[in-house]
Amino acid sequence: MHFPVVFCSVTLALTLAAVHAAETYVLGADSQPQTGVPQGRIEKFEYTNSSIFPGTRRDAWVYIPAQYDPAKPAALMVFQDGAAYVSRTGDQRVPVVFDNLIHRGQMPVTVGVFISPGDRTQESRTNQWKTSNRSLEYDSLGDRYARFLLDEFLPHVSKIYQLNLSANPRDRALAGMSSGAICAWTVAWEQPGSFGRVLSQIGSFVNIRGGHVYPALIRKTERKPIRVFLQDGSNDLNNLHGSWPLANQEMASALAFAGYDHQFVLGDGAHSGKHGGTILPDALRWLWRPDAPIPEPSTNNWPGDEALNKILPGGGLPGDWQRIGENYKFTDAACGSPDGVFYFSDLPAGNLHRVEPDGKVSLWLKGGPKVSGMKWGPDGKLYAATQGGGKDDKKKVIAIDPTTKDMTDIAVDVTPNDLVVSRQGWIYFTDTGPGQVVRVPISARTMSRPPAAAGGINKPNGITLSPDQRQLYVSEYAGTFVWSFLVDADGSIRAGERLMTLRVPIDRPDSGGDGMTSDAQGRTYITSHQGVQMFDWTGRMGGVIAKPETKGAVSCAFAGPGGEWLYLCASDKVFRRRTLVKGF
Repeated sequence: MHFPVVFCSVTLALTLAAVHAAETYVLGADSQPQTGVPQGRIEKFEYTNSSIFPGTRRDAWVYIPAQYDPAKPAALMVFQDGAAYVSRTGDQRVPVVFDNLIHRGQMPVTVGVFISPGDRTQESRTNQWKTSNRSLEYDSLGDRYARFLLDEFLPHVSKIYQLNLSANPRDRALAGMSSGAICAWTVAWEQPGSFGRVLSQIGSFVNIRGGHVYPALIRKTERKPIRVFLQDGSNDLNNLHGSWPLANQEMASALAFAGYDHQFVLGDGAHSGKHGGTILPDALRWLWRPDAPIPEPSTNNWPGDEALNKILPGGGLPGDWQRIGENYKFTDAACGSPDGVFYFSDLPAGNLHRVEPDGKVSLWLKGGPKVSGMKWGPDGKLYAATQGGGKDDKKKVIAIDPTTKDMTDIAVDVTPNDLVVSRQGWIYFTDTGPGQVVRVPISARTMSRPPAAAGGINKPNGITLSPDQRQLYVSEYAGTFVWSFLVDADGSIRAGERLMTLRVPIDRPDSGGDGMTSDAQGRTYITSHQGVQMFDWTGRMGGVIAKPETKGAVSCAFAGPGGEWLYLCASDKVFRRRTLVKGF
């Protein structure tokens, strides 16, 4: 469904008085106390115990609706810049609106938590601008503020007020104005398993601390299960950080492209809460309405553009991953066979497992070497990079006969991490410590210390070939690039270049580029800290496929029915999901 960047509606009409000039918005009846409507109670407290934002104090309030029943989990809504929302006589009047909407059943019984940004003093005063921690906490990208809420602040609130709050992200919302709005979005973006709804008013999606990247991230990240209501005014700020109206229109356009359940209302107000407060009742009704069908992502792509909707059925959601194995020590060495069977290693245990196309898992080899990478060769043997274990506990490259399970040493006195095998019979493996790629023929036997074929790579890890076997790709674990090398007819590699740039988490210097695979159309898939990053054959990022859980994405491969299933080794578990493409 397409949402135009105008005042619009989805399932309800957003009521708004006629406006002839900026800031002439008038609060409606839903923002006024009503006779016969029970009022929730508001409790104020101070919070000073943060280790994530040390040295800060902050005022906070909790609203507990009159209908709250401790025996039933209540919904939760957290308001940044809480002082601007908690008053019953200001522009927003959230407690009054909550009273009215909860009473009429137009939103669930919802506990409101209102929190001010930290003040780096211990004096009892509210956010003196010279000591305010607001910009750091609200404008910064990454999960720091999310961890503050989830690990410190909200458990404290639940404990002191003995609240029974729902853990379902569909029952948990965030809200904020300006920098508080981008903060609310960032928390949900980082923790969609904890918060599923966002109210953004005059959001600062501009380059204060890098927030201008969100429209681009939304377009190239697998859609997250977040419902978001955006509000802004055409007379909002336009300064050195950017244009607020344009930034919010970019956000709305990106959300529509990615298929998010969203609404955008653009009025003519300035940088204040007047317009947002006027439409707050309707915004909350829309935000808390019953779940609706998820919009489809846009298919408005130029030929050659590799958006995620070409890869994932219906655009997909992280929940589309299917868990097929768990309780392993550490899974790695994802490998698909020509007949659709998937193999993986439980590395510390020295076990290799086999997954049939129907998803059934069985132990294929027990108590062998510790395999960190494996691929099938043109001779029908399985080639593996080992980290010791087995009979002699030495690192090497081996061949495994799939019928007899006999093992043959190919290269010794080596430290291989991952490998790939070409149709011409060459094994290429990454040697992470010295930053090298090493090449050996599958015909070799106990070849000692084979020479490097390429070097200068920042902790190379994953490795794969293009479908035509003319390019070799290598991921950097400690860096941010994927290298491309030309493969000559004799199997030698040359002309290395940094073809792809991996997305890196905020506050980390490395991408965690790990296992790699390719599909039949030449797209490359790299596991990383961020998830599975997909690139087209030209090296342009097409998108990031979300990890099924917070634990690391280690290695991936195509296998299963039709070769259309992407398998993922992720720490102690193995997952798979159906795609619209095929491995080669």
